Amino acid sequence: MTTRLFITGGSGFVGGHLATHVAAARPDVFLVDAPEFDLNQRSSLDLALEAARPDWVVHLAAQSAVPQSFADPRGTYEVNFLGTLNLLEALAARSFDGRLLFVGSGDAYGRVADADLPVRETLPLRPRNPYAVSKAAAEALCYQWSQTGPFEIVITRLFNSLGTGQSPRFAVADFAQRIADIATGRAPPRLVTGDLDVTRDFTDVRDVVRAYLMLLDRGVSGEPYNVCSGREAGLRAVVTRLAGLAGVAVELIVDPARLRPGEQRRMVGDPAKLAAATGWTAAIPLDQTLQDILQDEIRKRS
Repeated sequence: MTTRLFITGGSGFVGGHLATHVAAARPDVFLVDAPEFDLNQRSSLDLALEAARPDWVVHLAAQSAVPQSFADPRGTYEVNFLGTLNLLEALAARSFDGRLLFVGSGDAYGRVADADLPVRETLPLRPRNPYAVSKAAAEALCYQWSQTGPFEIVITRLFNSLGTGQSPRFAVADFAQRIADIATGRAPPRLVTGDLDVTRDFTDVRDVVRAYLMLLDRGVSGEPYNVCSGREAGLRAVVTRLAGLAGVAVELIVDPARLRPGEQRRMVGDPAKLAAATGWTAAIPLDQTLQDILQDEIRKRS
């Protein structure tokens, strides 16, 4: 029996990779087409769900840029929290009895002490920016619905994902695009950056979408799962590796205006709960991810 999958935010970075993975590796899953819709316009959402008739829903649609969330917190809350509520209500109105996967954020953990690394799901959420607040609030809403609503909801907390096609609003994608410009003679060999002396937990988006489908298969409703590699990587090392892969020497210039007050110095998550539930592991090495991103950017410029 084929499972009908509906994606909100399907035209975005992760949504595109999820669609590619389903087509290539999940013959038991059918990605349904639906009219374009706005999460905050119930009539268009109802029409999309009427056309889709899903068994599974992956809720990716969100305002995910932290700087934008400070500039427009109300708009961020409307999309990320109220949009999630609209989706839940629209599904309930259609007597949906399948599974929804809510894509939350590891940013909702907020400031984490070194002693609490790697981050486990038992750590309290202490979000420190409007985007993270909106995701923590939507997660709480999804948990409530998983306990009292008419269908199952699996909750994820995604750390940093990387892959081809990512917006340059995100640091590594921005670095890759600018290094590709340098490598192809479109820009001088220097990069203006923010703070590079921080670490993050990067996961290839192709591993991320595998995790999402495996959690829809086997995750427990109402439970949160970190989606992360469990590997800590320094941002300076990432930039240096991108330059090395491109075969260029790059001068790094730190712009004080790009420094974030109270920046989290180190971050790494623990994916043990996800692995125990599904058997998932992060299979793609960071070096392979960086190489694929850079080659894609250079190809676009050839």
